[in-house]
Amino acid sequence: MVYAIPDEDPFVQPSVSIDRGRLHLEGRYNYEDRETGSAWVGVNTGGGDALWWEFTPMVGVVFGRSQGVAPGYRGAVGWKRLEFSSEGEYVFDAEDSSASFFYNWSETTVGLTEWLRLGVAAQRTRLYAQDGRDIQRGLVAGATIGPLDATVYVFNPDDSRPIVIASVAVGF
Repeated sequence: MVYAIPDEDPFVQPSVSIDRGRLHLEGRYNYEDRETGSAWVGVNTGGGDALWWEFTPMVGVVFGRSQGVAPGYRGAVGWKRLEFSSEGEYVFDAEDSSASFFYNWSETTVGLTEWLRLGVAAQRTRLYAQDGRDIQRGLVAGATIGPLDATVYVFNPDDSRPIVIASVAVGF
């Protein structure tokens, strides 16, 4: 993901995840905080056909500018072309317990076609704060063609200078 935040230099937030059966492994950088990495392990569960669900409880180690341990989750539920997904974590800061923090990223989308989806998204992060808002909310548009998924988020679209995030993912 590339973040474009008003009055700040753009920055990249790369993540890599590997799923093998029920095992989920993930690495992130600039997610919990700038110049901070995290490593995660979790267990994939899920089921359903017409109404499907996925849930992955995880635990992670956070290192760099911020340090700590974090229980977290990833989950989604869908029906036809409607999907709700959420990921969250609580970072227990190892150096300052008052700096512990709950992060969340959630979105609800509707598939307009097999490859195009639109929806709404919300996030709670400490990577940045704009106008004192604890939760950033916005719009999402995504396209999936084969293994390539490209998504654009516009958070706080009612602000004169909204936050724009672009994401490209490759699945294999």
